[in-house]
Amino acid sequence: MRLDADSIRQCSLDILRQLNRAVVGYPDEKRIVLATLLANGHVLLEGVPGIAKTTLVKALGKTLGLSDKDKFTINGVPFVGFSRIQFTPDLMPADITGSQIFNVASREFETRFGPIFAYIVLADEINRAVPRTQSALLQAMQEREVTIGGKTYRLEDREAGKFFFVLATQNPVEQEGTYPLPEAQLDRFMVRVFMGYPSSLEEERKISELHLYRLTEPLEDLEKVVEPAWIIAAQEYIARNVKVDSSTLNYAVSLVRATRPETFDSISRYFELGASPRATIALLRLSKVLATLRGSETVTVEDIDQASYYVLNHRVIPNPETVIERGGGFKARLSVISEGLELARKVARGGK
Repeated sequence: MRLDADSIRQCSLDILRQLNRAVVGYPDEKRIVLATLLANGHVLLEGVPGIAKTTLVKALGKTLGLSDKDKFTINGVPFVGFSRIQFTPDLMPADITGSQIFNVASREFETRFGPIFAYIVLADEINRAVPRTQSALLQAMQEREVTIGGKTYRLEDREAGKFFFVLATQNPVEQEGTYPLPEAQLDRFMVRVFMGYPSSLEEERKISELHLYRLTEPLEDLEKVVEPAWIIAAQEYIARNVKVDSSTLNYAVSLVRATRPETFDSISRYFELGASPRATIALLRLSKVLATLRGSETVTVEDIDQASYYVLNHRVIPNPETVIERGGGFKARLSVISEGLELARKVARGGK
């Protein structure tokens, strides 16, 4: 499959146009979700119920010809196109990865593969599951493989055109009956994307009009744009061909270093803990995709800036005293993080 930056951009625009048919608004959020897939990362989607988080994930699958009805066998392992896991407190790790079941008829153990064996996995309300269940998913996300009955199975097979993409959702303001993800596990997600309420009355009206004369979901009308193997080919092309010059690389590294109080003392007003070198890697990968989506094969400082909030907002720990000064709660945390990242960008550009 021969690709170039322009063909990847055109196909990406076609995918986004299809997503617009099912999900009104959220242009930046949709773009970042697609970009994260092309960067071979995973997404944490946060927002209150009823704003189309799940619909967005399903719609993305439809544009790639992947649904829960599509079944594939790769190297003897069964996969589905799309899998949704509803996280609950009683969900066990084996309910995600699979387990060994004793077959009475054959008197042998056989492997039952869990819902994680899919191209796209939607982990719905991930913060409702207990920590050990969360860890089973997050470990698979990092290693892209699982072990069942002493045998290891790959969740990603690039030679066979099989990618592995996890999108997890959670309600950021809900606390009762939830188990918040620790910062070390949040780091497994390349980006955290916030989806708020519709931005305008007109946008909310369009959402209502989309559903006014139908009982089925609009995503059922979406058209397939590319094959799943195209995703692998696009990921490879972007990784190998989109360039980052020395000055832009220095900016990305300086930006991440500026989030650490140990490196830049003034940032301690905003951050108790900064981002690690893994954040720099994720920042560069996402920036390369964003450069491609605007039709370029060279990353600029503006691409780094555009990616920085999504990549870093869950990798820094805001200063609790500053959060309390601003009233505490979710909005105060986001405010502190946003201002801290803005200061880090200024420092990386040579400011103080």
